[in-house]
Amino acid sequence: VQEEKIFAGKVLRLHVCTMEGAEWLEEVPEDTTVEKLKERCLKHCVPGSLEDPKTVTHHKLIHATSEKVLTDTKTVLEENIQDRDVLLLIKKRAPPPLPKMADVSAEEKRKQEQKAPDKDAILKATANLPSRSVDRTVAHHNMRDFQTELRKILLSLIEVAQKLLALNPEAVELFKRANAMLDEDEEDRVDEIALRQLTEMGFPESRAVKALRLNHMSVTQAMEWLIEHADDPAVDAPLPGQTPSEATDEAGASSAEATAGPSAEAGGEEAKDELTELFKKIRRKRKFHPDPRAVIALMEMGFDEKEVVDALKVNNNHQNAACEWLLGDRKPSPEDLYKGIDTNSPLFQAILENPVVQLGLTNPKTLLAFEDMLENPMNSTQWMNDPETGPVMLQISRIFQTLNRT
Repeated sequence: VQEEKIFAGKVLRLHVCTMEGAEWLEEVPEDTTVEKLKERCLKHCVPGSLEDPKTVTHHKLIHATSEKVLTDTKTVLEENIQDRDVLLLIKKRAPPPLPKMADVSAEEKRKQEQKAPDKDAILKATANLPSRSVDRTVAHHNMRDFQTELRKILLSLIEVAQKLLALNPEAVELFKRANAMLDEDEEDRVDEIALRQLTEMGFPESRAVKALRLNHMSVTQAMEWLIEHADDPAVDAPLPGQTPSEATDEAGASSAEATAGPSAEAGGEEAKDELTELFKKIRRKRKFHPDPRAVIALMEMGFDEKEVVDALKVNNNHQNAACEWLLGDRKPSPEDLYKGIDTNSPLFQAILENPVVQLGLTNPKTLLAFEDMLENPMNSTQWMNDPETGPVMLQISRIFQTLNRT
């Protein structure tokens, strides 16, 4: 007795069908590979087919119940085929023929024809049309005029709002709360979770803080910056516009303010003076902070740090506009940013006569928004979307646009 027959596995009887309708019974041990079973099936239904070795690879066996394609290298047992299961022998679909070179060229030509025209093609096609485009330089100049004028409007409205709010007996308490809110929302605060992630990687805390501020609190970008500047001798230098001397000046101003407080109270106008001091605190806390990346980029072009900070202040931290300002006539000047609008001008009078603006000026939050936008123009979107301050800003914008067109 042959050894393989003594230790042969269980014999399974399988029904095999073809797409042409042929059907027969195959008896195979359960340790038979699918490839061997496929060869036996091909010998049965296509005599002489195995002379071409590709015939086996061009066919596949499918389990009829589960619709699963059987793997050639696995055994019947591994494919969980049971006695009396039905298998389908199917010829695989031939792969699509490779495209001819002529077809490829035609397809590429079609894609080229569908491409958008380049600048030269547009200019050639529109050469005979009358010019109706707006001068981009003029548009940019008008936008800059709006930003400059808006600052003047805000400065003058702040003075009006302060006078109105000084008459409110609850104004001092409201602004104390606003002052506390600013303490909790300082721009210089660093994301503690991001900072902890970097320090746990082994980076010094002061260096990690600088990296996070430079990279807008992104841990990934901050880590890349730290690795890139690991050997930079100036890696621990303070950021431009955020020098330690400024912190010292602010601390001195705070102490001077604390000293001035009691003397003002002794003067007999405690509430009014306290409100004035709160206004000063809010304005100082909303001091302009230049974008560190823009400062570094512009200083690398050869400009002085103070000039760069002035340029970014005038142009709301927009690097490209700041560069144009530095290379141009440098107007408006930084000093112009703190001059209010002519209070007798038709524009300011129209703003003050608007009922929505009048009501908004009695809200301490509106004054807080004006102060914030004055020193941090990038936050204007936040206040435009605020339900309390948004309507006021919308009316100011509409009035300016209306009078600017007339």
